[in-house]
Amino acid sequence: MTAPAPKAWTIVELLRWAADYFREKGVSEPRTSAEVLLAHALGLSRLDLYLRHDQPLTPEELARFKNLVLRRRQGEPVAYIIGHKEFWSLDFIVTPAVLIPRPETEILVQAVLDVLKTEDRRPKTGDRGLDVGTGSGAVVITLARELPGMRWLAVDVSRPALNVARENARRHGAAARISLVQASLLSSIKPEPRFSMVVANLPYIPRPVWEGLPKDIKEFEPREALLGGEDGTDLLKALIGQAHQVLLPGGWLALEVADGMAPKVAQLITETTAYGPPEILKDYQGADRVVRARRRD
Repeated sequence: MTAPAPKAWTIVELLRWAADYFREKGVSEPRTSAEVLLAHALGLSRLDLYLRHDQPLTPEELARFKNLVLRRRQGEPVAYIIGHKEFWSLDFIVTPAVLIPRPETEILVQAVLDVLKTEDRRPKTGDRGLDVGTGSGAVVITLARELPGMRWLAVDVSRPALNVARENARRHGAAARISLVQASLLSSIKPEPRFSMVVANLPYIPRPVWEGLPKDIKEFEPREALLGGEDGTDLLKALIGQAHQVLLPGGWLALEVADGMAPKVAQLITETTAYGPPEILKDYQGADRVVRARRRD
């Protein structure tokens, strides 16, 4: 890495240099990476970088930024470097123990809200929801804030992930309505009382796809939060086989899936005979992203 020559570099000069350096090294989103990392190093917002574009950096600030640039060059995701990620306009703590929240997962949240906020679609009774594979807690915390009348149970097999979710729940004022349990799928869930909603963003990356993932995903994000077996449906199959046993009549199952996987997951749901016709929802890029189905009365 060729560092900037010793001089009083300004914010705008450093942004240009870092973005060019990332671009040259094949780092994804070079300009955004440069902006976020420099803002973090200086304790500023990204907007502040442009409002103070001619502000020079101190040697200490320059050294701090150089360290962040090196970490990004080595493939470490920006969210892990700075320790947080925005989701649904909320700021979530993230560590290498949890999957980094993606914009596509907002479609899963919306899929839940669309039915639980609609009088003729939500179950006639019940105010409990279940989030399976909660990770950072981004989904369940967002839902708890959007649906203040509901209580939630969130499960994850990873104790470190639950610790992150617990801290995020505290930060966003949702801890009182979310119970966190270490469990594999529904292994520790009692069948009564039942839930109005089971929502899950489980590992769904097929093994062949996993092998070709970019370095910043494959080598840094938790494998167990991504890899879903040979065809990506191992955990989805297991949950589909269990979820109807804990859902209220008229309750909903909502699952995030990989692009191209929705028809297979919809078929698995249909084969249980416990649900009405599955609905498939698309993400911002037009890919099938969520499968949603209602338990029969």
